[in-house]
Amino acid sequence: MCAASGLPSTMRAAVYLGERRLEVQERAVPGLGPREALLRVSHCGVCGTDLHFVMEGWGRPDSIGGHEYSGRIAALGAEVTGAWSIGDAVVAGPLPACGRCEACRARRPGLCELRDEAGLADFQGAFAEYVRVAADSLLRVPPGLALREAALAEPLAVALHGISLSGVRPGQRALVTGAGPIGALTLAALRARGVADVIVSEPRPVRRTLAEKLGAARSIDPEELRVPSLPFGTADEPFDAVFECSGAPAAFETGLAQLRRAGTLVVVGTGMKRPRLDANRVLLNELVVTGAYCYDENGVADALALLASHRLPTDLLIEARDVPLDGIQQAMQELVEGRLAAKVLVAPHAA
Repeated sequence: MCAASGLPSTMRAAVYLGERRLEVQERAVPGLGPREALLRVSHCGVCGTDLHFVMEGWGRPDSIGGHEYSGRIAALGAEVTGAWSIGDAVVAGPLPACGRCEACRARRPGLCELRDEAGLADFQGAFAEYVRVAADSLLRVPPGLALREAALAEPLAVALHGISLSGVRPGQRALVTGAGPIGALTLAALRARGVADVIVSEPRPVRRTLAEKLGAARSIDPEELRVPSLPFGTADEPFDAVFECSGAPAAFETGLAQLRRAGTLVVVGTGMKRPRLDANRVLLNELVVTGAYCYDENGVADALALLASHRLPTDLLIEARDVPLDGIQQAMQELVEGRLAAKVLVAPHAA
């Protein structure tokens, strides 16, 4: 193993103990297999999935969350080849897919038959000072892009995947339901791709304000959306695409009713409560309803390129204050309560 000098034997990590219980503990710095790399974590975003795991008890006790991260290479496994060096600025993309199954051949590696089940794999994440990754998943941070901004690459790749699945293009109308971090990134990415007529539906005023700063044509309270009384009816100002980013059943049900005929609803947000599907509305209007899981084939690389172009207002998309490891639970509480609008970044090495 090739390692930077002075690599410690232990590290601090925020460990999930049970519902709404995180504790900062001393853990051994992970050892490396021959094809792995150790990253010194710079920043790690708090994802909606992290909120479900910690605040709703989905998580596996004794686990370390955090999968939206950037960092620098601190050590390399003995068989890692290529141009990687200690100190390189990187993010981790998805693990390589099998390349052989039907989904992989269709260039949809997120649906690979050999993928791990979400939330069930033996994953130890980046709410820690160091994280171990497969070297094959590493992507170099482009010159001129700060590590703090590069931590947005993974969630931005999720937003870009939803946009790809929607087929929405400039000149069409889009609705984003839920202006939390993934909804905000979806809005910003739509605007960067030339889709100007984007309406955002969000119950919390602080997030509606952020949506307007990010370029939403209008931000509205969900109560303002009208559901046609009959399933073959359409809204007064229907949308070509709806991005459901909240995970709330009511947002799914109302969003479906906002589509024009042959429109597409993309489910991006996760939630435990199941919505009701108006099958007659889908049938009579030939609507498309699809989920957006993970990324396009080159999604994380595309996200890095978009971030490096500086066409996204990252100063608005990221909360101004980084959070130390012992501040994660409080930040999660503020996210759940809607007091924070943008992406919360954890800085594990902060005091």
